[in-house]
Amino acid sequence: MESKARITAIGTYVPEKRLANHDLEKMVETNDEWIVQRTGMKERRIASDNEYSSTLAFKAIENLTKRFEKDLSDVDCILVSTTTPDYVFPSVACQIQDYFNIPGTAAFDFNATCAGFTYGLHMANSFITSGLHRKVLVVAAETMSKVTDYTDRTTCILFGDGAAAVLVEKDEEFPSFIAAHISTNGEGGIHVYRTNLSTMMDEKPLNSSGKIVQNGREVYKWASRTVPLGMNTLLNKAELNLDDIDWFVPHSANLRMIESICEKSSFPIEKILTSVEYMGNTSAVSIPLALDIGISEGKLKNGDTLLLYGFGGGLTHAGHIINWNLSKGVSK
Repeated sequence: MESKARITAIGTYVPEKRLANHDLEKMVETNDEWIVQRTGMKERRIASDNEYSSTLAFKAIENLTKRFEKDLSDVDCILVSTTTPDYVFPSVACQIQDYFNIPGTAAFDFNATCAGFTYGLHMANSFITSGLHRKVLVVAAETMSKVTDYTDRTTCILFGDGAAAVLVEKDEEFPSFIAAHISTNGEGGIHVYRTNLSTMMDEKPLNSSGKIVQNGREVYKWASRTVPLGMNTLLNKAELNLDDIDWFVPHSANLRMIESICEKSSFPIEKILTSVEYMGNTSAVSIPLALDIGISEGKLKNGDTLLLYGFGGGLTHAGHIINWNLSKGVSK
């Protein structure tokens, strides 16, 4: 089914507090050179004690409405990707509905971890193209620092906080969505997890600290193998070649992982957009942050063809080829 949906606006927000590599040197046995060499990260943004995923989401949406002069009163669906909601319930989506006083809208959170933004786009496009909805607010919001173990040198160097929002509207003439690929490798779920009610998986005991636990080597191997195959599937669906893609925007998990993906897919590294260097791994937020950085740096322009690819815990992964064509906005 041909898409009838267009991404018309974007907004982002990151907390003011910075956690640089030199700060981490004082917390765990690590150093700036080691972190940069293995991850490409130099700093991340960290939410304050009274900032939560909803707080960051509100500010990202306000950034969107201000820049693109968008009215939210007729939004008929709010989708929020988060692994760190303020509460089990009410959802962050319900908090957004209340904060912006949006009448008559569906609102729910979902969890596809670091693939959450691309999953959210998939749902928004499906809802609009099917005729169920006309205007969908897709939000990614994460406070990863609140679930990070800062005594674990292998994970605490990775994660940062932030939020982003895009508006997806019905537009049959200039749709954004060209092709999509979405899949799951659930057998690898034990390689990156955070416990909740259960402390066992596949009859194996888990670290039940409530903090992120990750087997980085296994996740790296999985992503480096899986994402290039997914990219190829997307290109085949769209009947496009690598040369037709202006920008590749993968989940900013780790710059070395992205370099491996580019090498295995033969995609030129100079045509990637990331948020990893100064934002760290912000889970579902990393792709829209990279898009907005691309806008601010004058790289990403209307008319560009993008390949987005999210991947993460679950193990989930999802990609899109889209035509970037935002509404005319005001200066950021």
